[in-house]
Amino acid sequence: MTETGIGGINPGAAEHPHRQIAAQLRAKIRRGDWAAGEQLPSIPALAQLFGVAKQTVQRTIDQLRVEGLLITKPGSGTYVRGTRRRLNRLSRGRYGAHRGYHADLADRYRQQLTEVTRASPPAEVADAFGVPDSTLLVVRRHLVRTQDAVVEVGAAWLRPQDTAGTPLERLESFGRPLYQEVEEVTGRRYVTATDTITARLPTREEAETLQIRPDTPVLHLLHVAYDGEHKVIEVAQATWPGPMTTLTEEYRVPTPRPDADLDGDPDPGLVLG
Repeated sequence: MTETGIGGINPGAAEHPHRQIAAQLRAKIRRGDWAAGEQLPSIPALAQLFGVAKQTVQRTIDQLRVEGLLITKPGSGTYVRGTRRRLNRLSRGRYGAHRGYHADLADRYRQQLTEVTRASPPAEVADAFGVPDSTLLVVRRHLVRTQDAVVEVGAAWLRPQDTAGTPLERLESFGRPLYQEVEEVTGRRYVTATDTITARLPTREEAETLQIRPDTPVLHLLHVAYDGEHKVIEVAQATWPGPMTTLTEEYRVPTPRPDADLDGDPDPGLVLG
């Protein structure tokens, strides 16, 4: 054993060598032997330490990077990533008792409005609005940053008839949640909302903006907000680097009613499709 907490690999074990190495490096990070931001030994050094090929160590690094434990900076090296970012971006948190929930995150996250224009929407947005893909909608694009990284790529899509001649079509931030501005401008209140979260690989642009490798999965949110007549007001998208993002939601579990219709439609909860 050359370094505290690191041993060799067992060639006779059923576990592949890169997974054995990953387990040891993972344990070191969890114990705090390597702190957030600390640089790992080089790939050749780790290969010599474990007595394996450099390709085996590279597979290990790739695995731990996808898990969100490591980050590779081109031309610099591989580092231990900081703690996972916990976000509450679901409908319940956004529109709950504390409307404008994100105000308390201002010290940690900074939203940057990058573009306001009219554009043809992606298919998922067009489908949510029920319009052809070629329809021009108003889109407000933004980035969310911490002190050292972009952690969210987002966009809010609105109908031009709701925004024409208003600040919603200008590159202007409002100092409050966008939906509150939309409510005031349109006179329509957000009543219900649906969130659909998927995991996928990033687009090239997303990978470059989030500074992740193209094979690192992202979490993608499609948020559809409705008024009292169940007509779509806004469709929002948000994309986060998956391995270092945790979505959390806290809510009260309702008390069962004695007269509940057990044969009625159940709450779908988590729907797998």
